[in-house]
Amino acid sequence: MATTVAALQTSPQATMAAALDETLSLAADAMAAGAVFLGTPEYCGGLVSDGPVLVPPHAHEDEHAYLSGIKRFAADNAVWFMVGSVAITAPGGRIFNRGFLIDDSGQIRSRYTKIHMFDIQFTEADVYRESASVEAGSEAVLMDTPVGKMGHTICYDLRFPYLYRELAQAGAQVLAVPAAFTKKTGELHWHVLNRARAIENGAYVFAPCAVGDVPGGGEAYGHSLIVDPWGAVVADGGDKPGIVLAEIDVAVSDEARGRIPSLSHDQALSTGSVRRTNVA
Repeated sequence: MATTVAALQTSPQATMAAALDETLSLAADAMAAGAVFLGTPEYCGGLVSDGPVLVPPHAHEDEHAYLSGIKRFAADNAVWFMVGSVAITAPGGRIFNRGFLIDDSGQIRSRYTKIHMFDIQFTEADVYRESASVEAGSEAVLMDTPVGKMGHTICYDLRFPYLYRELAQAGAQVLAVPAAFTKKTGELHWHVLNRARAIENGAYVFAPCAVGDVPGGGEAYGHSLIVDPWGAVVADGGDKPGIVLAEIDVAVSDEARGRIPSLSHDQALSTGSVRRTNVA
């Protein structure tokens, strides 16, 4: 059975209050359009940069104004909500980049802390050091949702295909990739990487991505995507804030995996099995 989902393509906001206002407005629009499962981008509760370092507004989980507001909305409207990620206060003055699944009674069903840190030097001027302020997670998370079994990942995780392989082999029919992909890397790699993860694993990809200027510097790419298990882009959010609607039917994932059962064809390589040859 198909389920109508909505990726909320929000813009980076300097405060939790502004982020919550934008999210709830888009969420109401999505529900009016028939969506029963909503998802937001990475750092949807606020995103600020200070040169190469991310300094988003953060709070402890039980005191987090944005997270509390989403929980109330989910309960009041009987809707499931994937919070792509928000900044949660961590020990030592650091933060966790953490996503949540909230059910239709407003209860947190699962948490995922981003594993792979965005530490890159794209050009001499474009340098990012997420690990300077963010504490990495270490556990993959598979969520039971009304859409199907969903693996929760975040942004830069997208470049590490083994994570998605493990989630798919554990049963994930949908791979969530909430992101705040930079505009430059997004133009080069966003579409092809999301499509590749879908094709490799015979899974839907549900990828809400922030769009627009980041307070303090930087720009998020947008183009929130919903990709089917054959790699076709079902919906693309373009370059403005808004909602991205599509239907997800996990029977299509089961069909794709039945026709191309590559998830059961992996061959383990022994340690040091790469054979090197010298070319004269």
